[in-house]
Amino acid sequence: MNDWNIQSRAHGCQTCEQKFADKQPYFTLLFDEKHELKRLDVCEPCWKTRFAETVTPEINLISRWQGVYEVPPAAPPEAIQKESAETLLRKLIEQNDPSHAAACFILAVMLERKRLLKVKEQIKRDGRRIFIYEHPKSGDLFTIADPDLQLNQLEEVQRDVSNLLEYGLNPPPKEAANVVGIAPEENADPEGSAPESVPSPDESPTSEVPSAEKSVEPAKI
Repeated sequence: MNDWNIQSRAHGCQTCEQKFADKQPYFTLLFDEKHELKRLDVCEPCWKTRFAETVTPEINLISRWQGVYEVPPAAPPEAIQKESAETLLRKLIEQNDPSHAAACFILAVMLERKRLLKVKEQIKRDGRRIFIYEHPKSGDLFTIADPDLQLNQLEEVQRDVSNLLEYGLNPPPKEAANVVGIAPEENADPEGSAPESVPSPDESPTSEVPSAEKSVEPAKI
C-alpha cells in the first residue's frame, strides 16, 4: 500500500449514481482492500437501504462518517505564486517519492493545526501508524504515514519544508542558487508575499510546525 495518497470526494452516489445536490448529506465508508484503502461515497437513501445495517467488520470496513456535499467553486485563474502548504502537499503526494515522506507528514501537521485538514481515522499497517485526514471543504481524503521522526531529524526536515515552500519542487536556476547560499539581501523579494514559515527548533510550541523539543503528533480523533 502507498504510504500516502489522496482520494477525492465523489460528486454523486457511487451506488445509485445519482448526482449530489449542494448541501446534500452523504456518507463516506472507508474499506481496507489489502493493498490500498478504498473510499465509497453514498447518498442517504442508499446508506439506509444497503449499508446502515448490513456493513460488518467481515468486509473490512475500517471507518465511516457523514458529510455534507458542497458544489466546488469555479477554479480561479492560475497565477504564479509561491507554494502554499496545501498545494505543496498535493504535489508531493502526486510524485509518490519516499524521500518526501517526512515533508508530507510535517505539511499535514501544519494544515491540521490551521484546521485545513482534520484527522478522521488512525490505523496500523505493517507496524506503522497511518493517519487518514479529510479536507473539510473539498472532502478529499489524504492518507499520510507517520515517518517516526526522531528529534535530531526535525531541524533538517523543517529546513527542507521551508525551502520547498519558498522555491517549489523545480526552482529556476537563480532560486536554486539562493537555496545553497546567496546572501540574504540578494535573496529578498520586496514585492512578493512572504512564504509560509516553518519555525526553527527554538520557537514557541504554538508555531505551525512543532519544535525539536516537542513531539510531532496530530490531534487525537
